[in-house]
Amino acid sequence: MMKKQDMNRDWIATAETLSSALPYLQRYDGAIVVIKLGGHAMGSDEAMDTFARDIVLMRQVGVNPVIVHGGGPMINAMLDKLQIKSDFVNGKRVTDAATMEVVEMVLSGVVNKRIVQAINRQGGAAVGLSGKDANLITCTQANPDLGFVGTPTKMDPGVLRHLFEQDMIPVIAPIGAGPKGETFNINGDTAAGAIASSLTADRLLLLTDVSGVKNGDGEVVTELKAADVETMTRDGVIIGGMIPKTETALAAVRSGVRACTIVDGRVPNAVLLELFTDHGAGSMIRP
Repeated sequence: MMKKQDMNRDWIATAETLSSALPYLQRYDGAIVVIKLGGHAMGSDEAMDTFARDIVLMRQVGVNPVIVHGGGPMINAMLDKLQIKSDFVNGKRVTDAATMEVVEMVLSGVVNKRIVQAINRQGGAAVGLSGKDANLITCTQANPDLGFVGTPTKMDPGVLRHLFEQDMIPVIAPIGAGPKGETFNINGDTAAGAIASSLTADRLLLLTDVSGVKNGDGEVVTELKAADVETMTRDGVIIGGMIPKTETALAAVRSGVRACTIVDGRVPNAVLLELFTDHGAGSMIRP
């Protein structure tokens, strides 16, 4: 278990820059925070190290973080290297058996272990998993046209609670098991939302490369109710890639997650700023 005296100088510097967070720390003692990692925070070793430091600091102050990650660019690179052609239906990758093998290899192997190692280098105790481990995520096929793409239908978060008790940090690849032993690829945001819901998490944070949900004037809206999101989507204000993220947020908050924030992962220390400061780092959605 990590001890306070093990914090390195970088940790201390980060903590000092967040001195205003002190009133918030007790509020999140024992809280479960599920974080979907993607985009900028995965793009460079420096960004990964900064993210890992933030996660270990969260654990140090009593938060139970759960990391769910994507890895689309890494999958694309490996498919290209192996000369495996990808087909798309309405912009979504068709995942045949050959592609599914590569997806699992990249997500559960290369990407997952990179994140685990980054956290462990900063003094944490991270453990890499996929949704197939301990029956964490059971799936059904989302759409026959897409092949091995799954929708979570049954969750068993017992293994995650056990890891919390051991002061460990779960890092989860979005891969699930089917009822007949199939392996399914799951959208990272969808997997994070399902895990947050199964844990009745205090917060779900979706890291992305945009500043948040914007209104009709192009301004970021820092706080929204579920009804606001529905109205903005119906009116065509929320469009494109923001729609699946807000849909994930709505599903999570309606199933017991206290709040979901679409976080600008390009902001240094974005996760800590969102949890432990007044101004946050994105758009928070509540029931």
